[in-house]
Order: sequence, then C-alpha cells, then structure tokens
Amino acid sequence: MTDDKDVLRDVWFGRIPTCFTLYQDEITEREAEPYYLLLPRISYLTLVTDKVKKHFQKVMRQEEVSEIWFEYEGTPLKWHYPIGLLFDLHASNTALPWSITVHFKNFPEKDLLHCHSKDVIEAHFMACIKEADALKHKSQVINEMQKKDHKQLWMGLQNDKFEQFWAINRKLMEYPPEDNGFRYIPFRIYQATTERPFIQKLFRPIASGGQLHTLGDLLKDACPSAITPEDGEQKTQVMIHGIEPMLETPIQWLSEHMSYPDNFLHISIIPRPTD
Repeated sequence: MTDDKDVLRDVWFGRIPTCFTLYQDEITEREAEPYYLLLPRISYLTLVTDKVKKHFQKVMRQEEVSEIWFEYEGTPLKWHYPIGLLFDLHASNTALPWSITVHFKNFPEKDLLHCHSKDVIEAHFMACIKEADALKHKSQVINEMQKKDHKQLWMGLQNDKFEQFWAINRKLMEYPPEDNGFRYIPFRIYQATTERPFIQKLFRPIASGGQLHTLGDLLKDACPSAITPEDGEQKTQVMIHGIEPMLETPIQWLSEHMSYPDNFLHISIIPRPTD
C-alpha cells in the first residue's frame, strides 16, 4: 500500500466529544449527573462505555438495571456500527458535544442487537474483517494469518493501540504490484433518509481500461442519487470519517487509508445543511 501514515494516524485518533445523560424516566436514588467522554470514532459504543455504565449505575436501584442501550434524538444507536459512522449518519451537522441518552430499560428489540459481552463485539468485528478480505484477496491473507494475529487486530482496537493494530492490518491492505489494487472494494453506503440498512455490491477499484475508479464512480454505480440530484441542486453530503472527500479521489486509496478497522469503507449520505 502507499504509505500515508499520517492519514492512518489521523483517522485512528479521531475523537468525538460526547455528553451522556440518563433518560428522564429511569428511576434513580439520587440525581444523575451527565457524563462526558471523548469517544474514538473507530471503535464501538459498547466497547468504550464501561465508565458511562458505572457512572449511572451508581445512582440506580439495582433492580432497575438491565441491559444498557443508547439513543440520539429518538433513534436507538446500533452498537455494531462504528461510532464515527453513527455520528456522521445521525448527528454530523449538530453542535458538539454529541448528546447521547442512556437507557437501562425497555430494550428496543426491533432496532438493536443484544450485546451481552465484549466477545459479541469481537465476533462481529472479526466477521467483518473476514468478509472484507474475501472481497479484497479471496480470503487468502486472513486465512494465512495465525490465531494470534487475529487476536492482535482485536486487542489493538480494544486497547486503542495504533501500532499494535497496524502491524497486522498492513498485510490486509497490500496487494500484488501487478494487480494495481484489490479484487473488490469492501464498502457500505448508508443513507440518513432511508430505512434500508445499507447498500453493498461488488465494485472493482480499476476500470477495464486500466484507469483508477474514483469515489464518484463508486457512487454513480451504487447510489447515483447521492451525486446526481433530480432537480440539479445537490441536497446531500458524502461523509467518511467526518470529512467530505473529493469525488475524484481514487477508491483504492480511500479503501487503504480511510477504511474503519473492520476494513470496510463506511460511507454516509446525509442531507446537506440548509443554513
């Protein structure tokens, strides 16, 4: 891969200042103060909120505590989506800190998966990496790794250790020089205005004529409404990691440098702010 290590580092250390408040109908023994945390964009809510849970459990009656879940302005937040994606999709044009509501009751079974332990997050994370490598290298890279390499990827993410994670992940971002890129780009496109979970399809980083496909080419193919509005006025923004990349950016470069640790490019299509 082309080594733009500063980009990888900036992506890894992206943080979102967040204010957690307890839902008003939760029964507490004394008033629950809000809790502030800098959330890593690349991680998962249920992986980095132990302190939040402890903070609020202190004021709760134990019999009132069941599974913790989070919501933003009435939308339950999917823990299996990376934090940065959740923010870009639901809150990117709002003032910081991001205001998240904490619940301990009435788990929304229809909207959220249960997450009873970090093993569940690890299993989800590794399944995504394996799916991404199937697209990129026909699973050859991940299958050649040892169990301890898989564990190092997970521990690197869980403990927020950039070097530990990238020592292994670098192998997943390489390809034979004669190929000029991956077999297919692992990506998912999410739209804030639709109920559909996401768009995912096969897309090659190199066109049949040998030229590099761009982010614009990918969107034209997978989600044309994101870049060609019906009435000529662009009403949406395309966000990856909180920024709006240029549509001319080669999709192979984005996949190597702007993928989340699960090796997928998570692309948010959100309404452009009107003011």
